[in-house]
Amino acid sequence: MSGAEPLAEVIRVEGSRIVAVLARSLGDLTLAEDALQDAAVAAVEVWGRTGAPADPAAWLYVAARRKALDVLRRESERPRRERDATALADQLAPELPPPAVVQDDQLRLLFTCCHPSLELDTQVALALRNLCGLTTAEVGRVLLVGEAAMSKRLTRAKRKITVARIPFRVPGPEELPDRVAAVAAVVHLVYTAGHEASGQDLVRADLCEEAIRLGRMLTDLLPGQLVAQGLLALLLLTDARRPARTDATGELVPLADQDRTRWDRAMIAEGLALLDRSLEASEGLADPYQLQAAISACHDRAPSFARTDWAEIARLYRFLAEIHPNPMVDINASVATGYVEGPAAGLAALDGVAESARGHAWHAARGDLLERAGRHDDARAAFTRASALAPSGPERRHLEGRAAPGGPTRGGRPGR
Repeated sequence: MSGAEPLAEVIRVEGSRIVAVLARSLGDLTLAEDALQDAAVAAVEVWGRTGAPADPAAWLYVAARRKALDVLRRESERPRRERDATALADQLAPELPPPAVVQDDQLRLLFTCCHPSLELDTQVALALRNLCGLTTAEVGRVLLVGEAAMSKRLTRAKRKITVARIPFRVPGPEELPDRVAAVAAVVHLVYTAGHEASGQDLVRADLCEEAIRLGRMLTDLLPGQLVAQGLLALLLLTDARRPARTDATGELVPLADQDRTRWDRAMIAEGLALLDRSLEASEGLADPYQLQAAISACHDRAPSFARTDWAEIARLYRFLAEIHPNPMVDINASVATGYVEGPAAGLAALDGVAESARGHAWHAARGDLLERAGRHDDARAAFTRASALAPSGPERRHLEGRAAPGGPTRGGRPGR
C-alpha cells in the first residue's frame, strides 16, 4: 500500500489540530501550514517504503516541527534570528501534546482567525480552511466564491495576521463579544459544509462531528451566551436525524421516508433542553440560530411526516426571513408554504427567489411542488435540472430517480 492512502486520512482528521499546535508556538500561520505540507511530502516517500507508523499524527507533527525549525534557521541571517529559532525550538513540544492541550490550541486558532481586524467573511474563510481542514475550493463553494479569489483572500489574511502580530490566544472576557458572531458563523458553516459534500458521500460525518465539538467548546467557554446555546441546539436537533438520511448502501433517504426510530433521541432531548433554556433567557426574542433550532425541533417532535406541524414551520420561516434574509431560507419557506396553503402557493413563493440562487435545491423544491400539483412532466424536467446541479452522487441519483417516469413522488424539503 502506498504511503499516500493512510496519509490522506490522517491529514483530513488530524491536520488542522497539528496546524493549531504549530501556529500557537510559531506565531505564524503560513509557516505552520507550509511545515505540515512539507512533512506530508516526506511522509509519502517514507511511508511508501516503511508503511504508516503506529501513530501517524505524532509522526507528522514531529516532521512538521523539524521542517519549521529548518526554515527558521535557513532564514537566520543575523545572530538574533538564530537565537529566535533556538527559543522557538524550546517552545515547540518535541512530541504532539495530549488531546486537552491540542483542543486549547484549536480554540486559540479559532479566535485568532476571528479577530475583529479582519473582515467577517475573511474570518470565516480562514477558520474553515485552517481549523476545519476544508480545501480552498471547498471553502469557496461554501462561501460562494471562486477558488482563485478565495486563495488570494486567504493569503492576504494570513499575511495580515503575521504583520499585525495578532496573538494566538483566547481573548479576555471584555473582548469576547466582538468575536462571538464570527465564531458562531464558522461553526455553523462547518456543519453546513458537512451537508454540502461533493463526490460519493451525501454527508461528511467528520465535519458534522467537528462542528458539534466546536459548538460544545464554545458553550463551555461562554456558558451565558445565548448565541452559543442556540447554535449548539440547532446542530444537535439537526444532526439527530443524520443516521436516517442514508440507507445501508449510502443512498439518500428523504425526510418523508426516513425511519424515525433511527433518530438519536438522546441528542434530540439535549437539543430541546438547550433551546428551551436559551429561549427562556431571551424572553422569546429568538435569534437566527434559535429560530432554525425551533424549526428542527418541529421535525424532531413530529411522530410522522404526515403529522408535521407545517403551519408552525412556515410561521418560523417568516420570522427567520425577516431577521436573516437568505435564499435557502426562502426556498425552504416556499416548501413549507406549499404544505400549508397548497402547492400553487408554494410555487408562487418559490418564483420570488432570486435567479442567482436557483441552484439544485431550488429546482428540487420546484419539482416536488410541481409533482404535488399534478404537473408531472414539468416536475420531471425540474428534477432533471436539479440532478445535473447536485453536488453529491447520492443526491444526484435520488433526483434522477424522481425525474424518471414512475419514480418516487415524495421529496422531503425543508429539513435535513
